[in-house]
Amino acid sequence: MKTIKLLALSAIVAGCITSCQKEEVAAEVNEIDNVPTKEQLLKLESMGVNTNNVSVKTVTDLDGSTADYFVNGTDLGVPVAGLVDQPSLESLDNGNKQYRTRNLISSRNRTIDVLGYTGGGGNGLSNTGRQALQRAVANFNNLNTSLNMRLTFGTNYQAADLVVYVRSDLGAGGLAGFPSGGRAYKWARIGPRVANNGVTYATHVITHEMGHCIGLRHTDWFARSCDGSNEGQGSDGAIHIPGTPTGIDRTSIMISCATGNENGRFNRNDATAIQYLY
Repeated sequence: MKTIKLLALSAIVAGCITSCQKEEVAAEVNEIDNVPTKEQLLKLESMGVNTNNVSVKTVTDLDGSTADYFVNGTDLGVPVAGLVDQPSLESLDNGNKQYRTRNLISSRNRTIDVLGYTGGGGNGLSNTGRQALQRAVANFNNLNTSLNMRLTFGTNYQAADLVVYVRSDLGAGGLAGFPSGGRAYKWARIGPRVANNGVTYATHVITHEMGHCIGLRHTDWFARSCDGSNEGQGSDGAIHIPGTPTGIDRTSIMISCATGNENGRFNRNDATAIQYLY
């Protein structure tokens, strides 16, 4: 079946923007028939979005919530709902540095209850996935920031602030989003082949998606390491984090595409970025 991959866009509507690391950490999804209108394409373009090969994908999460997203050839999506209300592109600094979104987690919400989903239907984490999530949470907690991630495993996703679970359409990649309303984005989704590539790779993907959930952009959003494409700044922004380098940092866990040399840990610049923010 013909496949498409999730779009490199950076707009956000009520916390519903989604993003995933491409495979190399690539996420393939089933073909869909919906196409955007000319007016929608013009609006996306005004937001700084790459509009090549844009289509629409419906995403349903564990809680049954469903939303439509504009998608194309990379790894971020823009919600269809509320598109007309999104602001057009602003001028932001460009360069090869660590980047964040405008939306971060407020001080009152920095204790984050993380759930590793273990239910059925192909959505539960395997033993490898559970080990990887434990390491990913440790990556954040070992940074000595104001973030405090409390990990449990089970099926009570309603009570969790951030849920890590498996989606069958994501291959060896992941799909997440950016904070909204001062809270972490709730859904860090990974593909079924992530765990097949071992604990280290799975730790890398899960940590990367959780990085988006706390507000980190790809470090190479302006020229993705996979294909050189520009994801666009969009209304959510791509704001340089002081203290991070000016050269492309290919060892960053927030690089858009895996390099084959992942170790599942933050490098020094990743740590500097998160410590600056939190």
